[in-house]
Amino acid sequence: MIKLFSASLVLALSTTAVAQTPPPPPPPEAKSQAMPYVMAAGRSDLYEINSSQIALEKSQTPAIRKYAQMLIMHHQKTTTATMKAARRAKLDPTPPMLDPGATASINELQSAQQTDFDRLYIAQQIPAHQAALDLHTSYASGGDQPPLRTSAKAAAPVVKRHLDAAMKMQNGGTTNRM
Repeated sequence: MIKLFSASLVLALSTTAVAQTPPPPPPPEAKSQAMPYVMAAGRSDLYEINSSQIALEKSQTPAIRKYAQMLIMHHQKTTTATMKAARRAKLDPTPPMLDPGATASINELQSAQQTDFDRLYIAQQIPAHQAALDLHTSYASGGDQPPLRTSAKAAAPVVKRHLDAAMKMQNGGTTNRM
């Protein structure tokens, strides 16, 4: 009887647990070297845009939908600003692309059950924005190209607001019901 109960509990926990795969942090050289910074910033923005588009499709929570809409708008702007700054720095970056880790995060959001989606989305947003904030603040203070340092300095407070909003939702708002 105890074995049956234990097996049932393990099964129940394993079926309700949802993995959370945050996108990987940028490489260390992105914190100081122009081209790695541009590629990492673009990849981060692209993840935020794509994950938030999925949130608009899957979430029924008004606060999550509003947050996702904000991320799409802001991260499109930061991508544009970074690309302009890269051109001023005489760089010719390719359009941003997701790496395998970010692709895995996106795939996890796409396959998430409706009941788990909001929690998973916010659980990915927090480490993604922590990594992006570290990237932008590091490059802003020690990057090798002045136009990109200026762009990174402008992006950092935007990313910080996104991080604060995600943490607030996780700690007391909409995602605790999930």
